[in-house]
Amino acid sequence: MVSIHGAHLRLQATEVAYGARPHGGAAPPCFAYVADLTDDIATAKAVLRVMMSEARATVTPEERERAAGIVVDIWRYAPLAEPPSTVSAFWPMRDEFDVRPLLMHLFAAGHELALPIVTARREPLVFRAWRPSDPLEAGPFGTLQPHRQRAEVEPDVLIVPLLAVDRDGYRLGYGGGYYDRTLAALRARRAVQAIGIAFEAQRLDEIPRSPRDERLDWLLTEAGAFAFV
Repeated sequence: MVSIHGAHLRLQATEVAYGARPHGGAAPPCFAYVADLTDDIATAKAVLRVMMSEARATVTPEERERAAGIVVDIWRYAPLAEPPSTVSAFWPMRDEFDVRPLLMHLFAAGHELALPIVTARREPLVFRAWRPSDPLEAGPFGTLQPHRQRAEVEPDVLIVPLLAVDRDGYRLGYGGGYYDRTLAALRARRAVQAIGIAFEAQRLDEIPRSPRDERLDWLLTEAGAFAFV
């Protein structure tokens, strides 16, 4: 776990911890509330998506900028992958965590970058190479993606978006299942790392899950880095 103490970062390679909430606060009681409403996993997830979208929207612009900078510092002092790994990420939409400063750092450090492409419903994502100087074009669901002339690549590390994540490393996405299908397909062929990046406000003790849900390997927030093993 990477711990933050003032301006210092510390890597504790043998410790795996979920970590305490800022100021000792408890996790939001979202899942317990949702579980009282329904036993259906799909319905529970849908309700939780609304609640966590509202929670993420409360993060202020100042907190967002600070969190983005801290995540870059965490990776700089305790990199989760060595160059020249191919790292895929996402272009942030609406109030998602802004990973663009991290992408700039990864590119400068010698990593190959990629962004996801939705090709069809219920299909895994594909990835196209991307550099900071490359233009982006409109994709499905309001996304931005690399130009169709850019080469398709297969990532070694996937930085994935999320609405919430629990202490076991399971994420709540947007409901399309794209990253779960993608991770399952990649992991069936070889080892890849899945890294979630989120605000502390998005961490929960438990999220309803199905057998198709893929687990994260790491989570980065403004409070540190958390490994799931």
